[in-house]
Formats: sequence, C-alpha cells, structure tokens
Amino acid sequence: MVVLASHTEESDLLTIYEISKVLSSSLDLQRTMREVVTILAGHLNGRAVVSLMQESGELQIFEASGLTAEEKARGRFKVGEGITGKIMKSGIPMVVPDISLEPLFLHRTGAPQALGDEVVAFIGVPIQVGRSTVGVLSVARGAPRGMSVRYERIVRLLKMAANLIGQTAHLHQHIGAERAALMEEKHRLQKQLQGKYRLENVIGVSKRMQEVFAEVHQVAASRSTALLRGESGTGKEVVARAIHFLSPRRERPFISLNCAALSETLLESELFGHEKGSFTGATTERKGRFELAHGGTLFLDEIGEISPAFQTKLLRVLQEREFERVGGTKPIHVDVRLICATNKNLEEAVAKGEFRADLYYRINVVTLFLPPLRDRREDIPLLAQYFLEKFNRENERHLMLSPDALKIMLECNWPGNVRELENCIERAGTMTRGDVLRGSNLACQSNRCFSLVLQSYGAGQRPFPIEVVPAPMPAERPTAVEDFSHHHEDESLHAGLPDRERLIHALEQSGWVQAKAARLLDLTPRQIGYAIRKHGIEVKRF
Repeated sequence: MVVLASHTEESDLLTIYEISKVLSSSLDLQRTMREVVTILAGHLNGRAVVSLMQESGELQIFEASGLTAEEKARGRFKVGEGITGKIMKSGIPMVVPDISLEPLFLHRTGAPQALGDEVVAFIGVPIQVGRSTVGVLSVARGAPRGMSVRYERIVRLLKMAANLIGQTAHLHQHIGAERAALMEEKHRLQKQLQGKYRLENVIGVSKRMQEVFAEVHQVAASRSTALLRGESGTGKEVVARAIHFLSPRRERPFISLNCAALSETLLESELFGHEKGSFTGATTERKGRFELAHGGTLFLDEIGEISPAFQTKLLRVLQEREFERVGGTKPIHVDVRLICATNKNLEEAVAKGEFRADLYYRINVVTLFLPPLRDRREDIPLLAQYFLEKFNRENERHLMLSPDALKIMLECNWPGNVRELENCIERAGTMTRGDVLRGSNLACQSNRCFSLVLQSYGAGQRPFPIEVVPAPMPAERPTAVEDFSHHHEDESLHAGLPDRERLIHALEQSGWVQAKAARLLDLTPRQIGYAIRKHGIEVKRF
C-alpha cells in the first residue's frame, strides 16, 4: 500500500463535492460507483470498496478500486461475518488500525495489502437509507509503522460519502421499481389492447390511431383493393403489412415495391417480369412482383408517381387480372390483392390530367387515411420510448429520456412524422455522451434541425436554418464612446448579466447564435453582446 498524504478539511469537502457531481451525472449505478471509489482511493491513497446487500441476503462487493473482477467476486459476506458483515449488522462505523492483528478480518478477496514495513488500517462505515443499512463503504490504507493517523477525520469523510451513496442507491432502486411497474403496466395494456385495438409493430393509443386500427381489422378480412393515404413517414407500409398479416392471405407472400424509385421501363420489368433475351442484359427468365405475390398481397408505394403510359398498363392488369412479361406473348393469370399508398393529392392530379380517372376509381375502393404525428401527439411518448429502446438494443446503450427532451418532442410539428421522430432519437442518442438523453442533445436546440431546412424551401426563406440577428435601430446603435468607455455604457446593459460560465453554457447550447442565447438568458441581443465583450469571450463561428 501507499502511505497516505496529509489531507485537510478543505480537501475533504472538495472530495465530497466531486463525489456528489459524479452521483448526479448518470443513472448508471455501476459506473458512478466505479468513479466514486476511484475518487476516494485517490484522496485517501488506499483501496476503496462499496459493498451492497443483495437479494440473496449476502453482502457483495459492488465496486472497488484496484481489484480484479475475480477478486471482487470473492468479496461475499454474510451479515455479521467478518468486519464488513459486522458493520452491516450493527450499523456502526469500525476502525481497525492494524488488520494483521484483527482475527475478524477475513481477507476474502486475496488482494495484496501491505508493502514493506507498512501497517494496513481498515476503516468502514455503514451505507444507510433512513434507518436501514443497505451496504458498507470501506477503505484499506497503508501507513508507516508508528505513524499517528487521525481516523476520526477519515470516518467523517466516509460517512458523508456513504450518505450520498445511500441516497443514490435508494433513488436507483426506486427508479428500477418504477420502471418495472411501468413495463408491467405496458405489457398489461398491450395484452388488453390485443385484437381489435392493436396492430403488430404499430404503436398508437390516440383516438385517431384507434380508429385506424379498427378500420384495418375490418378491411383485412376482405380482398378489396385498399388505398393508404397520408403524409410521408406516417407508416403506410407498416399498416399495409398489418392488413396482409391480418387477412386470410397471411400465409402467402407480401411483396412491396416503391413506384417512385424506378423508371417506367424498369418498373414494367419489376412488376411484370421479363423473358430471356427480351432486352440487353436479360440473360434469364425473371418473374415479376405480380407473379411473386400470387395468392398474397402486392403493395405499391408512391402509386401517384407512375407515368400516364404505365398507368394504362397497370389498369389493364387490374381489370383483367392478367398480363404478359416484357418480351413475352403468353398471358399470365394472377390472384393478387393490391394495396396502394400515396402522399400525393390524387384528386388534384386527376383534375390536371396527370393521373387517369379510371385508374383512380380502380384503386380507390377502400381508403384509409393515416393521421400525421402532429395530430396524434398522445402517441409521441410511446413512440419515442420505443425508438429509444430499439437504439439501446442495437448500440448496447442504456439511455433514458429526460422530461425536458420529451417536452420538446411533444411541441414539435414533425413534418417528417414517425420516420423523422425515429431519426431524431437515433441522431440524439448517437451524440449523447452520458446515459440521459436531454433536451440539449436534440438537433433543434443547437439550430441543426434539417426539417427546418426543408420547411424553408419554397417559402422565400433561407435554405439553411441560419439565425439572423437584426441590426439595432439608428437610435440604439452604440457610438464609439459607448463601445469603449465603461462610464458611458447604457445602465440597462448591466442589469441581470450572467457570469462567464453561465454565459458560455448558454452560447454552447444555442450553437453560438447570440440571439438564441439571449432568449435562453432572457436578455436583449444588445445585452448579450455587451456581456460577451465584458467577459472577453471569443465567439465561435461555424
């Protein structure tokens, strides 16, 4: 062991301050305890150990500085067993100046204790929550033989640290219990909503989505052509799959194709297939999507984007239920249920002559309207949690969503709907360093939300979300004297100015946009400019 350096009450308070910051920085108990024992070990020049009571009734080392995983695994004690077990049972701190003379010291971990002519002391205090003892915080440290040590100061420091650890462990246990209760309630509600009010892989408890679910169940039982309408990102393909898997055709194929992704020639080959040698590169016979979907369901997304010429070919297939492959002459009969989807105004397209009226009536047999996310805000918390859990599984993370982040999501209009929400969660989760996804991690809070970019196009606005700070009116424009003379500075600029640290934090949160930082601090742009000059802050440019 290393000889303890002298420490003062001031350094003890700084240590407690560092511990409190660590414990409030994350909900990952293992990680925070690892940092706490590291801080204590560095301050006391010893080996710090946190042992917590397990459900088995044993006291187990939870985290320790300087111990291997095997050594920590061996650190198990029954209540009343050894020094650690005795502290757990009595709830009273204990100091053993020399563990080599103490028969109660069991040395379960087997880790090296002393170096040379050192005396190893053991100091342990109970970790308590209210009147209950939930664990033990201990330190083993070496000192030269005969050296006088003020153990009361070390005990006081450990008791303060143990109090913070106990509160954190209790909070973690409380959150864990609440989370388990919420998960149990979620599973109960999911089971209750099965059938009429639920679709597999579709999340929605809002009234609008419950209406959609009821319509899907009703439509699925028939073989009628269905048209799904709604904005981009509302989940039309997911609903199409739900219709298929709820229908009598569920055992047959579900085939999908995005009509907007292909040219007319490729679209014809993809849907109808082609014969060998029908065009350059057609080295083999190939079945089309209609043939592959025989007996099942064919989903055509973005149906409003197909050309007028191809609309005629598709209409013939829908009317006669037969087609020929590209380069072929033999008619092929198919039994396919068609589900189409579009975010386009088909009525307007028909009026303009861009979409055949007879095809419109052929596909518009049963129509389902999927509401945009802004009209079903009750579903945002469930969707956000679902996407966050998906992100955690795929990236082996343990992120939790903070209330301020959820509040921002509830206030967003989500022009990209559910797809945009998923991307937002993934982007924020990727850029979050801790274990809590906060509002400040969302792209919109740092002026980097690209939905704003899309919304600005065609509206006479800038193509990027650049915030422009308007120049002051002539009466407000500062003179040279006002710029450089403290005595002539407007007194209103001094009122309520933040300190340097708070100012820098606000600037960072707003992406160094001064007008936005001013709003965060409830200041005017002129005041924020003065505060930046006063504190000598160099404004970052992007």
